[in-house]
Amino acid sequence: MTSSTRWGILGTGKIARRMAETLSHVPDAELLAVGSRTQAGADSFGGAFGVPRRYQGYGALLADPDIDVVYIGTPHPLHRRDVLACFEAGKHVLCEKPLTINAREAQDLVDAARAHRLFLMEAHWTHFFPIMERARALLAEGAIGEPRYLSVNFTWHSEVLPESRFFKHELGGGVLLDLGVYGFALAWDVFGPPDHAVGLPVIGSTGVDFQSGYVLSYDAGGLAVIGVSQVTADVKDAAISGTHGRIVIHEPWYKPQRMTVSRRGQPDEVIEMPYPGTGQEFEVQEVQRCLRAGLIESPGMPLDQSVAMLALCDEIRAAWGLVYPSEED
Repeated sequence: MTSSTRWGILGTGKIARRMAETLSHVPDAELLAVGSRTQAGADSFGGAFGVPRRYQGYGALLADPDIDVVYIGTPHPLHRRDVLACFEAGKHVLCEKPLTINAREAQDLVDAARAHRLFLMEAHWTHFFPIMERARALLAEGAIGEPRYLSVNFTWHSEVLPESRFFKHELGGGVLLDLGVYGFALAWDVFGPPDHAVGLPVIGSTGVDFQSGYVLSYDAGGLAVIGVSQVTADVKDAAISGTHGRIVIHEPWYKPQRMTVSRRGQPDEVIEMPYPGTGQEFEVQEVQRCLRAGLIESPGMPLDQSVAMLALCDEIRAAWGLVYPSEED
């Protein structure tokens, strides 16, 4: 690799546009190329973000020998296909969450990454924010005693738009894979993998969960309660309660800048850690740090955890009878 990390982006949707903006502000990151299904799409995206190489078709981008790592921002059911294509081309990958549509596909990618000795990370950006790193350090040092209870809310309001990926059954829509996984990742940070889990959905008119709630329990005594919705007013907060105190991560907790630490017998401590960019710069920096170190996965977002979180989603969906069309092939 050169002194800068040269990036390509597959896909030109909203999340890909945010990544393009992010890369323009990350030291030693160079957005070299974008691939789109159409030349017009690639040219429009490239013009908006100053991307020099604009490819029609993902294969053309992957054939570019100068690209070090590819960010995949395509719809959920296409992640397995697109990541495998990157590996066949010898490219490292940062793949937007969820890594795939289910745990079986995710394990395929993990096996392929390890076989090819190429880097792969699921883009759980929340994990890498400075506030979240500080929260994990506080938990490790026992600042609030033993963590016992986690509450997470992640709700937002949209009109029901059947053609939107958020509602579209064929694209893995619904809140489990888009929002619920944020809460699962935080629960992993606080407690680790759950020993028991249940979830209840409100299945909407497009056949996916417009709202759902989950309870994760731990034999050691922890409990996580997570509520997500895309049809209600915004509530985006999280709180970790322990035997001697509490950490509140203020809205919007999934891209946090502020938290309050309450310790028994002490004044509350307000911790503010603002950031100037989109927030995705922290996961980009993690990818580049790992590549410089010769790692093929991130210690902060290990691949086995990505598979395990999707296995939890599979377990919850199975109880609902929710199957995505791509799984029926």
